[in-house]
Amino acid sequence: MIALDFGFGPLEGEFWRLLFVMTRIGAALVAAPMFGIAGVPAQVRVIVAGAVAVLVCAWSPVAAPPALLSLPGLLAVGGEVSVGLALGFVLQLAFAAPILAAEVVGGSMGMNMAVAVDPNSGTQSPALGQYFAVVMTMVFLALGAHLQWFALLVDSYRAFPPGQTWLGPERFALVASFAARTFVTGAAIALPACLVLMVVQVVTGVLGRSAPALNLFALGLPAGVLGGLAALLVSAPVLTDLVARLSAMAIDQAALVLQP
Repeated sequence: MIALDFGFGPLEGEFWRLLFVMTRIGAALVAAPMFGIAGVPAQVRVIVAGAVAVLVCAWSPVAAPPALLSLPGLLAVGGEVSVGLALGFVLQLAFAAPILAAEVVGGSMGMNMAVAVDPNSGTQSPALGQYFAVVMTMVFLALGAHLQWFALLVDSYRAFPPGQTWLGPERFALVASFAARTFVTGAAIALPACLVLMVVQVVTGVLGRSAPALNLFALGLPAGVLGGLAALLVSAPVLTDLVARLSAMAIDQAALVLQP
């Protein structure tokens, strides 16, 4: 298969077939927000990719290229990686919407100075973003969306069998259009808190003009933090509804990408 014969016959052929199937699954896991984070060891991702690949090899007649290290074989591997990255990137866009909302709300509250390390990206993000990320993750898992995503990943071998993995510009346009929808959802998540914070800032500004003896900074920052926390508590049901809708939208968009 790769011009190397270790003397194991059919067993060696099945091994390279399994390794070829793992490329798409591994790329999807690396691009996905929950499985591709730095806190998940690479060994765990390899084990999960291998377990799913065993099922795919048993359920579908996927065949590896006859010469895996040749130019056609490497192009086939690149196609597998592109399909996996597309499926994982859809989830990345969905998980980016709450972080975007947290940036807007945290800046209005003055909470962007409190930062923490984001486990998804490995960079620093506002502490409020961690709260939104945890809510998104819990709702995503509670709805079973991760199981639906794995089902789509397995079904992708029927929609895009090896050798026919050219997605085309229209499918990349679908992914880009979903990015616009995530921005709209992020704005909807941040809207209730931003409206309350705008009212708080207007009131503190009027008080500062009517009573110049008051320290506007000493009054505005605590009022903004308290008003933002109150707005987040009141809008918690709206947050969960929007996050649940966003999870469903991500799965639907991934299914659209896989449509022939």
